[in-house]
Amino acid sequence: MAKPLSKIGSRRNGRIGLRKSARRIPKGVIHVQASFNNTIVTVTDVRGQVISWSSAGTCGFKGTRKGTPFAAQTAAENALRTVLDQGMQRAEVLIKGPGLGRDAALRAIRQSGMLLSFVRDVTPMSHNGCRPPKKRRV
Repeated sequence: MAKPLSKIGSRRNGRIGLRKSARRIPKGVIHVQASFNNTIVTVTDVRGQVISWSSAGTCGFKGTRKGTPFAAQTAAENALRTVLDQGMQRAEVLIKGPGLGRDAALRAIRQSGMLLSFVRDVTPMSHNGCRPPKKRRV
């Protein structure tokens, strides 16, 4: 019978808090998802593991103000604050969605002083789309 593996990185034994501050990440990927109602900024390392994230909702904006460019700028600054402390210097930016916060979030990322290797729009575009509903008979 196999021996059960011990949980080294479990939340109970408190090692996660230690590891979070000690990690040095030189390069990362910044994902900006801008919808009409909210803007979510996620910072990951090159393997795709989330380091930091923020959204207009977590920054304290409510209702229709979450979709504004100012809320997106605040969310981007919030997400980048922690990764700049961890030593991230270079990043790639992937922007998804049609929202108003796209440009404002990118502007905030540029002002943070991080070197951007490229900025790519990864908004999903349907080639032919869904099948339309059948014709209405009156």
